[in-house]
Amino acid sequence: MKINDTFKKLAPSYLFAGIANKVAAYKRENPDKKVISLGIGDVTRPLIKPAVDALMKAAAEMGTAEGFRGYGPEQGYDFLRSSVAAYYAGRGVSLQADEIFISDGAKSDLGNFLDIFPRGMKALIPDPVYPAYVDGNIMSGNEIAYMNATPENGFLPMPSDVGERADVIYLCSPNNPTGAAYTFDELKEWVKYALEQGSLIIYDAAYERFIEEDDCPHTIFSVPGARGCAVEICSFSKMAGFTGLRCGWTVVPHELQGNAINAAWLRRQCVKFNGVPYIVQRAAEAVLTPAGLKAADENIEYYKNNARVIGKALDKAGIRYYGGKNSPYIWMECGMPSWDYFDKLLTKAQVVGTPGAGFGKNGEGFFRLTAFSDADSTAEAAARIAALK
Repeated sequence: MKINDTFKKLAPSYLFAGIANKVAAYKRENPDKKVISLGIGDVTRPLIKPAVDALMKAAAEMGTAEGFRGYGPEQGYDFLRSSVAAYYAGRGVSLQADEIFISDGAKSDLGNFLDIFPRGMKALIPDPVYPAYVDGNIMSGNEIAYMNATPENGFLPMPSDVGERADVIYLCSPNNPTGAAYTFDELKEWVKYALEQGSLIIYDAAYERFIEEDDCPHTIFSVPGARGCAVEICSFSKMAGFTGLRCGWTVVPHELQGNAINAAWLRRQCVKFNGVPYIVQRAAEAVLTPAGLKAADENIEYYKNNARVIGKALDKAGIRYYGGKNSPYIWMECGMPSWDYFDKLLTKAQVVGTPGAGFGKNGEGFFRLTAFSDADSTAEAAARIAALK
């Protein structure tokens, strides 16, 4: 049986898997060393109590004849879709429940959404970028054009940085890995451009709950006209610690190609997806209550404080960096090839981060640190980095 030729164009291993293998090997050879990870963006705070309570209640329901549920709707239960719509209403954005599709996380939908489009289309992707955007398009046999994200444009490429039209445009705000976030006026330019070009924006808003600046929208649908050119992909992973539960959502407005994209995505999901478990959706619903959001924000503030601790240590050491505000990521200059710095940081300071080169050619010379460790480990790791010569 022949493997799809597009897979031959992928890097030998996924970025974070490669890092994990390197770290595991170092730990085996140095069992006496305390290694602190500020690398992969996984949360560490316990699941918030409203979500745990909802999980337990829903699990008990499933253990009764009256409360048992089997296959659920592929697009999500009405109770959660309505809760997501209410969440957007709190941002001043009106959505219909059938424009919201519950998923098992943003990463899945970012790749799976390509199923509804022709193979060989052109995707416009920022560089540096979350690797799943690139790998998903390579697997689908698509042509990729890159737009440069650099210190000169604040790591926020604009339509003026685009050299050629693309069918699909990927935007991530707040950005992974750089932590940069688009303002309302900047997103307004992107919406105008996409409408003029007939392009679709795939907007990754997985970190929107970290936004703290008033001029940075939490959703692209705050921008007039966005319903005619954008889908938005969100996640409970970072906002509520669902990395182990898996739940997110994708908004597909009816206005996109006369509802054709919404209908195609629904059809795709009905064929290839059996939906998110009932108990997980009940937990997600609990997150979107006032008590749930309050508890979630307390965890987010914990991570934001970790980011401030890292930032202060880098400031003291005279290391230039970006991010750390509106985002759990710190994007620092490392002064050497980023994989060399990875090895240096691991072997000399026993700290793990992510080499910028893993996010694209413009990531070379940069290094990503995350704020998702516990406070004590973050402070210790920051001090080690600042002291590293």
